[in-house]
Amino acid sequence: MIRRYCDSPQPGRRHHLRPGAYGLLVRDGRLLLTRQSEPEPEFQLPGGGIDPGESGLRALHREVWEETGWTIGQARRLGAYRRFAFMPDHGRFAEKLCHVWIARPVLRLSDPIEPHHGAHWASPLAAMDLLADPGARAFLARFRSLI
Repeated sequence: MIRRYCDSPQPGRRHHLRPGAYGLLVRDGRLLLTRQSEPEPEFQLPGGGIDPGESGLRALHREVWEETGWTIGQARRLGAYRRFAFMPDHGRFAEKLCHVWIARPVLRLSDPIEPHHGAHWASPLAAMDLLADPGARAFLARFRSLI
């Protein structure tokens, strides 16, 4: 069973399944987060949707680079959680199946190329207060000993 972090889906509303890959990115005891400034400012674990035909690990590498400008290595999958949310970029409701990895940021190649995203370093304690997604906070709390 995959744990759900969010409100229940609204009856009669269609939610499209959207698998995604997200990373607890650890370097020198700090976490690399992304700050998305639009549509609403919030801090997130770097990551996003897994495109058709793309593996979760490949999506993680791509999304981390797009949102932070960093490459990653030593990725290890930790688990998954679900959440139901509105995706303003896609204009629809989704059942997000969020696969979470722990990985090490290796090299900063560029500024983020994803519009309205910026890289942000935080201590694990600060990240617990910054992360908007309760599922991301739960994974951070559960695996903080690995940081």
